[in-house]
Amino acid sequence: MNSDKVTQGVDRAPHRSLFYAAGFTDEELSKPLIGVVCAQSDIIPGHMHLSKLAEAVKAGIYAAGGTPVVVPAIGVCDGIIMGHKGMHYSLASRELIADSVETLAAAHCFDGLVLIPNCDKIVPGMLMAALRLNLPAIVCSGGPMLAGCVDGKKTSLSQMFEAVGAYKAGLIDEAELRRRELASCPTCGSCSGMFTANSMNCLCEALGLALPGNGTVPAPYSNRLLLAKHTGGQIMELVKRDIRPRDIVTMAALRNAITVDMALGCSTNSALHLPAIAHEAGLRLDLKLFNEISERTPNLCHLAPAGEHYMEELEAAGGVSAVMKELADAGFLDDNVLTVTGKTLGENVAHAENRDPEIIRPLSNPYSATGGLAFLFGNIAKNGCVVKRSAVAPEMRVHSCTARVFNSEDEAVEAIYGGSIHAGDIVVIRYEGPKGGPGMREMLVPTSALAGMKLDREVALLTDGRFSGASRGASIGHVSPEAAAGGEIGLLEDGDVIDIDMDHYTIEARVTEEEFARRRNSQVMPESWVRGGWLARYQKLVSSADEGAILRDTL
Repeated sequence: MNSDKVTQGVDRAPHRSLFYAAGFTDEELSKPLIGVVCAQSDIIPGHMHLSKLAEAVKAGIYAAGGTPVVVPAIGVCDGIIMGHKGMHYSLASRELIADSVETLAAAHCFDGLVLIPNCDKIVPGMLMAALRLNLPAIVCSGGPMLAGCVDGKKTSLSQMFEAVGAYKAGLIDEAELRRRELASCPTCGSCSGMFTANSMNCLCEALGLALPGNGTVPAPYSNRLLLAKHTGGQIMELVKRDIRPRDIVTMAALRNAITVDMALGCSTNSALHLPAIAHEAGLRLDLKLFNEISERTPNLCHLAPAGEHYMEELEAAGGVSAVMKELADAGFLDDNVLTVTGKTLGENVAHAENRDPEIIRPLSNPYSATGGLAFLFGNIAKNGCVVKRSAVAPEMRVHSCTARVFNSEDEAVEAIYGGSIHAGDIVVIRYEGPKGGPGMREMLVPTSALAGMKLDREVALLTDGRFSGASRGASIGHVSPEAAAGGEIGLLEDGDVIDIDMDHYTIEARVTEEEFARRRNSQVMPESWVRGGWLARYQKLVSSADEGAILRDTL
């Protein structure tokens, strides 16, 4: 066993003395040491209950003959850090999480890992570490929050951000804002729509790295504790059979994950995280592969923000397994791939059932014939950009608009709330990419402001930053190359006309190459506000969004 390096032999007597000091017995040290990486914290509602799940995982490990060792992981709450400088740390934290999990597992010679994340960057960060280490590993997320309820209608955090826009527009008063504030996030768990955290937790199932139910069993349900115990037991089977993440995350599994992504209508952030996860597995995902798969994959689910259904309803309808069963039966998935159950994907979903054909549309009646995401290419996004097409009003999928250009999210929000953005505009927010931000801030505030002001069907947004999984409307992000790397988005000016065709995957500014060259000669890039610390190092090393915003090995 890998852990023999720290537990066995005369030379390891000093090491064992430290284990005894931590309360471990000789019997425990004779068994496989399983790192239980728990991201519990009091600041994130999606993580506040994870210590209970860790105890359940430990029980499962003990019952199956292993020794659990709980270690921590950091995390930030994207909702709490939204709309201010704290958001610069969100995507960057993914790399810290991956590095810290690698450090704890490699340094202490664990034999296997159970990863207990829940929210946005914690899930992909842990998956990146699992692929990097390639120790037997399995994910057990904290599960989604139950939806809130306002006036008998289900609601979530995204509607709260939109309510601020409604208040600023004079559509609701402060008392109404307060009433919604108290009702929108009623339980622990990751925010209740198909936002980034729930997208990635569902895609863990599609990749084969988590047990069925990982993405959809609500956080407050006792079934979540049962799932944790089963996960603890299953890691011992993976250790025994020496099944490792790179045995599971193959190119076929990644294609399956993208297919499920399109069918579910997942967050645009999956287009950052799946390439980064693939990179750690020694594989490369081209963004054009997403379009290729989207073009032939029907969109079967309209969960919030694309629709009015929530994660608890997807669970009741049969969960991700039911979605994958629909897809596998029609030949959309490679159902022979290995998963952490020790069985194939096909075996896992063989008995899954679609219990609600409105929540999970059958292939004969999809929401659309193509997938939830679309990647657009053109003269202002030569390496691509992404939009959650399933959450865009039909009239906005193909249209022309007039650029209103801003060099930061803060400037754009001020203009939106100030009433200077009008129907037919496209709000261009640049210098917010991985390097320019730095950290590629999520921009739920401007998208929600437009939605709350009833402009989301008339105004588009374009940025080299990111949009939250909770964003809806014609919100086009991840423009690559970004402005700070010389991308053409940095050369746009107020009044430029931009043509968008989401059906044919194009985005073009009516600006000639000669005019772009003239503008480049006089371009003055804004100075970065970062003066030191972790973000300065991140800014120097981070790659572009089309590569997954991974850190380069060298400058």
